[in-house]
Amino acid sequence: MREFLLYYALIYGEFDCGGLISFFLLNRRIILDRTDLFDGKQLVSASLTKRFGSYVANDGVDFSIRPGEIKALLGENGAGKSTFVKMLSGVIRPDSGQLYWDGKPVTITSPIDAKKLGIGMVFQHFSLFEGMTVLDNIALALTRPYNRATLINEIIDISGHYKLPVPPLALVSSVSVGVKQRIEILRCLMQRSKLLILDEPTSVLTPQEVESLFVTLRQLAEDGCAILYISHRLNEVRALCHSATIMRAGRHVAEINPREHSSQAIAELMLGKKIYTPLQDNNPNQQQPVYSVNSLNLAGQGTAVSLRDINFTINAGEIYAIIGLAGNGQNELMSVLSGEIPLHDANTICFNDKGIANLPISRRREAGIGISYVPEERLGHGAVSDMNLVENTLLTATTTQQLAKGGWLLTKKATTFAHKVMASYSIKAQSEKTLASELSGGNLQKFIVGREIEQAPKVILAAQPTWGVDVGAACQIQQTLIDLAKSGCAILVISQDLDEVFAIANRVSVIYDGQLSPSYPTSILTGKDIGLMMLGNPLSDDKILASHIQ
Repeated sequence: MREFLLYYALIYGEFDCGGLISFFLLNRRIILDRTDLFDGKQLVSASLTKRFGSYVANDGVDFSIRPGEIKALLGENGAGKSTFVKMLSGVIRPDSGQLYWDGKPVTITSPIDAKKLGIGMVFQHFSLFEGMTVLDNIALALTRPYNRATLINEIIDISGHYKLPVPPLALVSSVSVGVKQRIEILRCLMQRSKLLILDEPTSVLTPQEVESLFVTLRQLAEDGCAILYISHRLNEVRALCHSATIMRAGRHVAEINPREHSSQAIAELMLGKKIYTPLQDNNPNQQQPVYSVNSLNLAGQGTAVSLRDINFTINAGEIYAIIGLAGNGQNELMSVLSGEIPLHDANTICFNDKGIANLPISRRREAGIGISYVPEERLGHGAVSDMNLVENTLLTATTTQQLAKGGWLLTKKATTFAHKVMASYSIKAQSEKTLASELSGGNLQKFIVGREIEQAPKVILAAQPTWGVDVGAACQIQQTLIDLAKSGCAILVISQDLDEVFAIANRVSVIYDGQLSPSYPTSILTGKDIGLMMLGNPLSDDKILASHIQ
């Protein structure tokens, strides 16, 4: 009865006997369903709603998680996941609805409030100070007094218990991406978090590091920590999570045990429609070399990675992938390939045997060459935040789509092209005049990828083309790349995503510390093979022999 009265008060703001009886008769099914509203749960949200102007980002979201439960939060881009966890972590406040913590109503107005309750969040992009030690980064997050010597021992004890080994006195800039993630998790544990929220935690990890992370998360759950796990990698969700909440269009639409469903079935629940996995062409017919890089060397400036003797060729009609952990030279390589860093020797990069390494980006995009680029950084490199989608279209498509004539921009034609990209890639925006900064990360990524693909390039160089997009959009982008390759386009994908590489690439090389491995057919490799190479280990002799046979 207590829960029923709380729910009635939550909806109407006051108690009234006559209204109470009518409300019970009309809503007895909902009320009975809510008699276990708290029932030992760590966190409960009741009818949580958040609006941004006329847009409803979260619409009456009901959610709960128990101590020791590993729960996935799933949904396509724009489903409301980010808004929801921002309300849980105190970044934004709900417009209506109520949060309960340990069965008691709470108001979370800031990240400090969330931290005091015991809610910790590890974001997809780490918030660490590279020039400081591991110890100092952890200490910065603490709200309690500490002694450095005691804190070091505490770090060693907790990291040992949860298999999160870190070097307390090492600079963060000197440790691997996997260790940086451990530091982020340790910072939450040192704050005695009871609920740990993880946003795309495996996006930058090798398969071996993913396995290690899962061991840690299972141990945390056994010790009573609730874990909310946000990911687009459904195979990992099925392997790790006890339950999953699925959101669609800002609403809670399903609660499932992910182990009882296939990845495709979960994806279709997320999207509300059937999806089709990409169909890779394992044996592209066209073998004409189109794009080549020859003895590329680049001295790193400051913290940049030096590139050493990079060589590869991409044939017409194939997708060639370069994979590696972040920080091994991918950004520097893309800067050279795109023309952001021009080279003196034109023949270092060739298109149809013609040297282009000394040409600026604009010349490389022209119809005679026809190279398109998808940079890793969305805002800044891929789009300008305070320009709308039509203006962002003009930045790269003016020449190839003939969006200017006699010195005048053809705004109507540019608007039509922007609309075509939005419609083809299901981009959620109010109109073509929407600013790039107003799109979600996934929708902006779809716009950038679509803008480049729709220009029908002869070569496309794409860094992290499906980074941060939902499974449906990722499948669409990947299938579009495969179809583009079938039409004769030569495609380079620089990625950190093993699933993506296996889904679309014909050949793959691994980049490690600025050096590129030989290329191998993806069909002879396993995730473990590539994971070991991403850590700097050579491929086994039998796999090398198999690659020569193929």
